[in-house]
Amino acid sequence: MPIQAIQHIRRMRGGAQSHLMCCADSNYYVVKFQNNPQHTRVLVNDWLGTRLAGMIGLPVPVVDVVDVHPWLIEQSPELRIEICGRQTMVTSGPSFGSRYVVPPTEGDVYDYLSEAMIGRRLRNLSSFAGILAFDKWTCNADGRQAAFWKRRGERKFTATFIDQGYCFNAGEWSFPDAPLRGVFGRNDVYAGITGWDSFEPWLSRIEGFSEKSLRPLVDQIPPEWYDSAGDELERLLTLLLERRSRVGDLILSFKNSSRAPFPSWRVAIVVAQQDHSQTASQ
Repeated sequence: MPIQAIQHIRRMRGGAQSHLMCCADSNYYVVKFQNNPQHTRVLVNDWLGTRLAGMIGLPVPVVDVVDVHPWLIEQSPELRIEICGRQTMVTSGPSFGSRYVVPPTEGDVYDYLSEAMIGRRLRNLSSFAGILAFDKWTCNADGRQAAFWKRRGERKFTATFIDQGYCFNAGEWSFPDAPLRGVFGRNDVYAGITGWDSFEPWLSRIEGFSEKSLRPLVDQIPPEWYDSAGDELERLLTLLLERRSRVGDLILSFKNSSRAPFPSWRVAIVVAQQDHSQTASQ
């Protein structure tokens, strides 16, 4: 059952023009609407991508379907979408909701941490290797986004990986791979990657992800989010499963790119790296 939105809080930054809303379960959700400026399919992408990332053990928000009633839209004058300089009401009905990583009354959220803070005050820096493997699997066409948060009184931050809307190449549902797609904008988050072991357990979980685990996630997607494109969604799922064995090669392409993102990658494991590439291509 969808969660009912009960109060509009504020508009959020970003191309999807999402809004922060309080819902009937007393939690805050970042809500994306069917008529967002990017594409209705980004709701499918965000739902499917976030659930998949959570299933392989990555820190992502809780997501749910949020029902937004027409009355609430009419009574909330800021609950609008702006396209080409014109404002229009958001679409009512089933919307995508990503639970805010920490309630605004209980903690602080940042979209940027300095390199010094990344190194000393981030609890889960190693998970950036896992989300890299995930973004390569799902062909995230956007730069990797993270929310850095902590509760009041805490010293250390936690990174939560948000906004999977551009996985599967946004509204295109295709996989145009490129070495620098779907990566974080700074290399300091990858400084601790020394070899293939740094990508575990996430890489093995991707390579062994079963079709049986994928199907229940798809069955929970509201049909309004993909309209009459059921066949295209099925094709997307087929291609996603076929890509499981290619993730290692896609990581290597990023490693060997002009970014040189892994300065700590050990020369001694060149043979292991080659063996992994050969295994992934079989």
